[in-house]
Amino acid sequence: MRSSIVMTMAAISSVMSPGIAGSSDPASPMAIVRGFLSEVRSGRDPDAITRYFAPHVQAHQITSEAETTVDRTPEDYANHVREFLRTYGRFSFRIEDMIAQDDRVFVRWRQDGHHLASVDGERPTGGRVTEITTAVYRVSGGKIREYWIQSDRKGLEVQLQRLAATIRP
Repeated sequence: MRSSIVMTMAAISSVMSPGIAGSSDPASPMAIVRGFLSEVRSGRDPDAITRYFAPHVQAHQITSEAETTVDRTPEDYANHVREFLRTYGRFSFRIEDMIAQDDRVFVRWRQDGHHLASVDGERPTGGRVTEITTAVYRVSGGKIREYWIQSDRKGLEVQLQRLAATIRP
C-alpha cells in the first residue's frame, strides 16, 4: 500500500461535488466503492455484492493485535453484512469522508445501531452503539479486488462496557 495518500485537486473536487472529476462515471473506483457502501455495506441489499466484488477479494483486517488477511468471496461478504444486521439491527450508515486516487479509494464511515447480539461474548443490551471505521479499497476492472480496514474496536468496547454496567443481573 502507498505510504501516503496524495490528494489531487480532482480528487478534492470529486469529494466536494460528486458530479466532478469522473465520480459520475459509473466505472470509476469512487463510484464503485460508493455504490458498494450505499447498497451492500449499509445493509440495504447484501445480495447486490456481486455487482461490486471480484470473485475473491483480499481483506486486510488491521487490529492492534495483528493484521490478518482473509480471502472473501461475494457470498462470504453478504453473510458478513447479514451478521451485522443480526448484531446491530437496521443500523444507520453514513459515509463521512471519501477520497480517491488512481485505483484506491479511502473511506471513513459511521455506523449507528443497537446492541442486539453478542459482539465479543457479552450479553446483548439493546443499547445504542456507534462504530467508526476507515478503509482503503483497491478497484480494478470495475470490481473491488482488495481492501484494508480498521475499526475503532476500543471505542466499541468502551460503549459495550458502559451499556453492560447499566443492566441489572
